Order: sequence, then structure tokens, then C-alpha cells
Amino acid sequence: MSLVQNFPFFSIIIAMFSGIFSSVLDGKKARNLSLLVIVLTTGMSLAVLHFCVRTGQSYTYMMGHFPAPWGNEIRAGVLEGLTAVLFGLVMFFSVTGGMDHTAADVETSKQNLFYIMIDLMLSSLLALIYTNDLFTAYVFVEINTIAGCGLIMIRQIGRSLSSAIRYMIMSQLGSGLFLIGLSLLYDVTGHLLMSPAKDAVAGIEAAGLYEVPMLVIMAVVSVGLAIKSGLYPFHYWIPDTYGYATPTASAVLSGLVSKGYIFLLIKIFYRVLGRENVIASEIVNVLFVFGLAGMLMGSVHAILERDTRRMIAYSSVAQIGYIYMGIGLGTQAGMVAAIFHMFTHSATKALLFISAVGLYEVSKDQKDFRSLQGSGYRNPLAGIGFTVGALSMVGFPMLSGFISKLLFATSALQSPHKMLPTVIALAISTILNAVYFLRLVITLYTIPEESSENKREEPANEEEIPKRRPVLSPGTWKLHLAIVSFILLNLTLGLYSQPVVAWIGSGLAMFD
Repeated sequence: MSLVQNFPFFSIIIAMFSGIFSSVLDGKKARNLSLLVIVLTTGMSLAVLHFCVRTGQSYTYMMGHFPAPWGNEIRAGVLEGLTAVLFGLVMFFSVTGGMDHTAADVETSKQNLFYIMIDLMLSSLLALIYTNDLFTAYVFVEINTIAGCGLIMIRQIGRSLSSAIRYMIMSQLGSGLFLIGLSLLYDVTGHLLMSPAKDAVAGIEAAGLYEVPMLVIMAVVSVGLAIKSGLYPFHYWIPDTYGYATPTASAVLSGLVSKGYIFLLIKIFYRVLGRENVIASEIVNVLFVFGLAGMLMGSVHAILERDTRRMIAYSSVAQIGYIYMGIGLGTQAGMVAAIFHMFTHSATKALLFISAVGLYEVSKDQKDFRSLQGSGYRNPLAGIGFTVGALSMVGFPMLSGFISKLLFATSALQSPHKMLPTVIALAISTILNAVYFLRLVITLYTIPEESSENKREEPANEEEIPKRRPVLSPGTWKLHLAIVSFILLNLTLGLYSQPVVAWIGSGLAMFD
């Protein structure tokens, strides 16, 4: 076994132990350690991706001395490496962009706790990506939930505390259903490792046994992870959770956390339950219907919002609906589109939240539409970043969102019975996306009208009237660097989508 094949295990352990070390460090040192660990684990994930692309195969890594089916395993392939690299990039840019706001929003004595939660979040996401063991997946699902709650409530203001409570309640409901499904699966198959469990499920299906228990297992696992990822109508924790956390927490929670749960669900469909069995059970049809509902209702709620933070958060409900719609198509092309949109949403939604921070800075920290008038001139780079993110969500050519919608449209052609509702929902959702995103973009570049009182106080002499000039943003170079990096990441996914799509397809083939 080559050194690079150990990297998935090293990544998870390094991220986990960095959280332990951060507990005895001050906030600045804990922050620097977190950034170092993110860079290191992303580099190792890139090496894993390169190794799997070069060999054209996935591999398993045995943890401890006991082989399957008694031991614990990690499994890495092209899709795991690609997902880990993208998640690492999004987390690094999110932490960097929101660094100064974290220092301002979080008490000095608790800043190291914030970065402990970041480390735990990174470790849990990597574990969900790489693990080949269902019980390990459940353990890290809970670690992910605890870290998410810590990131939300670290500001210790009323809305963040109530949001954390709502998030915890809904997450525990989803975790409980997921655990029930795993318990039933273990009772039926006698295995917790994914590969042996899949062989046992195949034998059960071939013998025609446990039809009702297997249907219940598929249902509760799907619903549990759908709740945790925010699929409509289980989305009501999202607006406050994403809207009232720190900028870094909002970007990480919206861009990464829900995608980790969706990635785990896809792994279970392929590696445990069997994609053909899931399609035959018609669970995918249920996910398809709720995905379509989320695409439309999330956009409707976003249009009705006047608080831009909640508007961006409701947009996540719609975009998660896109992902589940792709899964619900029940085809390989639909799954590829869903996973590519996971990447698109991760990069774009983090860009929107980080860019919005720069706009709020020059608007007296106000988040409503009226207060943001002209903020695109007062902070040009943040305005450009938000515009790029908004256009990507709408589906503007050259950006990653355009590729996502193109993939969804073409994959719908392979599902004759679902083609018409998919295309109609895509068209309506795109129009709704344009309504609320472009409305805000126009607002950013609309010069606010002066009140009549102010007009009367203006000097009559035309030479005495001060010229209107854009005011530069007080935002730091770290925020600007994160915005530029996210823009480049979005353009890369849009302009160089072909190799990414090819890697997703080969990675899914390795799942089988």
C-alpha cells in the first residue's frame, strides 16, 4: 500500500486532533491551526484524487487488525477525492473571508471554541465522505450536528440561540430516524460495513424476503437524511440558522453541511441498498416530488422575504430541491447532475454569504433591501461577487449554475415519465430565481433617492454641491481574497465542467 492511500485516514485524524489541540490555544493560534489543517487535508485529498484518477480504481483502507466484516474500513475513489477537495476549498475560503467578523462577533475567550467546531466539522465531513462503515457514519453525523449547533450559537444573541435550538431539534429528529433505519438494517443483514451489507441485501432481495422491512429501512434512512439536509417541507430551521450565524458559519453550514448528508445518502443508495432496489421501491419518486416542491416553494418564500439574509437562506431550500429532483430521476445522468449541483451550490452559496458581508459593512450593517441601495458602488468587489453568485444561481452561461441546469435538462430526457414536470419546474424555478436574485442585484446598483428635506438643505450654488463618489469598503484583504477565490472557483466549475462531470461519472461507477 502506497503512502497516498493512507491520506484519507490521516485527514480525518488530523482534523479531529487539531480540535483537541485548539482547546489549549488562544483564538488566534487556534485559527491559524485550523487554516493549516484545512490546507493540509485538502492537499492530501487532492493527492487521493490524483491517485484514483491515475489508477482508475477505488480502494479500501482497513483500520485496525480486523478485516471485513468485523473491522472498520475507509473507502476512497475518484468521487470521494473530488468531493473532499471541493469541500476543503470552500471551507478554507469561508474561514478566511469571515475571519475578521468572527473576531468581532465572538467573545475573545471563546474564539478558540469556534475553531474547535470548525475542526470537528471538517473531520466529520471527511469521515462522511470516506467511511465505508455505517455506524462510523452515524457517529460522525452526530459530531457534525454538535459542531453545527456550536457554530450557530457561538454569537450568544437571542436569534442565534433560538436558531441553534431549532436546528438541534430537527437534526435530532433526522438522526433518530437514520439510527432506526441502521438498526433495522443491521437486524436484517447482520452487517454494518457497506460492502458486506450490500451483498446481504442482494441475497434478501433475490430470495424475496423482508420486503416490508426493507421498504421501511429505505424510507426512514431517506427521510432522516432529507430532514438533516433541509429538503422541503423539513426546511423551517434553515432561514434562521443560515441568517443569524457568523459569516463563516453561514457559509460553511449552507455550503457544506447539508451536502455531507446528501453525499452519505447517495453512498447508501449505491453501496448498501442497491440503486436498482431503491428505484424499484419508488422511494426515488417520493424524493422527486418533494424536490420539485422545494424548487418552487423555496423560491416563492425567497421572493416574499425583505431580509436579504433570509432570502439567501430560502434560496438554499430551492437549490437542495434541485439536488433531490436529480436523485429522484432515478438515472445515472440525473445522479451526475445532482452531484454536480452539490458542488455548484457549495461554491456559489458560500460566495453569496461572504459577499453579502462586504455589502452589509458599507450599509451600516443593515440587511434590508432599502438599506443596500448603492452598496455595489460602495464596495465594488463585494457587489461583483454577489452578482456573480446570483447569476450562477439563475443559470447564466459560463458559470457553474448554467452547467447544473443544463445537466438537469438533458438528464430529464432519459426519464420519459418525469421529463415534462422536470422541464416545467426548471423553467418556473429559473424565472423565480431571476425575480429575487436580480431584484437584489439591481438594488445594489441603484443610487438611493435623497429625501426632500435633504434636498432643501443642499447648497444652491452648483459648484458647492459635492460630487458623488463611491466609498471604498472597510472590508479587509482577507474578505476580498475569499470573494475573488470563490469567483474563480465558480468560473472553473463553469468553464471546465467536462472533466469534473467525467470524474463524477467514473466515481459513481466505482460506487458499484
